[in-house]
Amino acid sequence: MTMSVSAVVPKLPEVTDLRRRALTVVPAVLLLAAATVLANRVLPGWAYPVCGAVTAAVLLVLARFAGVRWAEIGFGRAHARRMLWFGLGGFAAVALGFGLAAAIPSLRVLFHDGRIGSPGFGQLMWLALVRIPLGTVLVEEVAFRGVLPALLGAGERWRWWPVLGASALFGLWHLLPSLALTQNAAVHQTVGGLPLAMVSVLAMAAAAGAGVFLCWWRYTGRGLLAPMLVHLATNSGGLVLAWALVS
Repeated sequence: MTMSVSAVVPKLPEVTDLRRRALTVVPAVLLLAAATVLANRVLPGWAYPVCGAVTAAVLLVLARFAGVRWAEIGFGRAHARRMLWFGLGGFAAVALGFGLAAAIPSLRVLFHDGRIGSPGFGQLMWLALVRIPLGTVLVEEVAFRGVLPALLGAGERWRWWPVLGASALFGLWHLLPSLALTQNAAVHQTVGGLPLAMVSVLAMAAAAGAGVFLCWWRYTGRGLLAPMLVHLATNSGGLVLAWALVS
């Protein structure tokens, strides 16, 4: 009795997929490096959300080309209700935390940020509803909680190495923004005496830590909508509250 070779040697189609995904990490990281330089140093302000949306779209194309499924990125429909509830719960928790901080006079310094300037109400709405959602939240969540963890091998569940790798890159992504961080009054009071390079390193480390938390929220909520709403509450909500307090 003979046995076919295919019955003896297990088929490993996933090996090719893993290799393709690993190779796709390089163009994805190069794309993000180019995007952050363009957004923070080259393009005019109105192009910031355009750059973010285009970058997110190209990352999704790269991931799909590498064989990543939508559910692995965080856009699966099977857990839509769960990710919505986790997202809304996180949004509410951030809003509550901001409200408590605003109610305590000694903590209001957290919202005094020189980077905000004095925008009018229309400009504020542009920043909170267009620039931040598309130029920051969308691209960062798609990249660092969706595409990169999937390309690094996370799949649809938490895996430490892909999460740590994506979160480390998330920290590096904040290199250029961290150079203006001391314009925030609270940051200036806390670490204003340190060299700018050290402040930048601390900021990137903090961003990496936040990236790990947002990855945890993404996998707990089973989709990208969960961390997106938390991120939106933090950035847009913080901006609106800072504007209200300062004005």
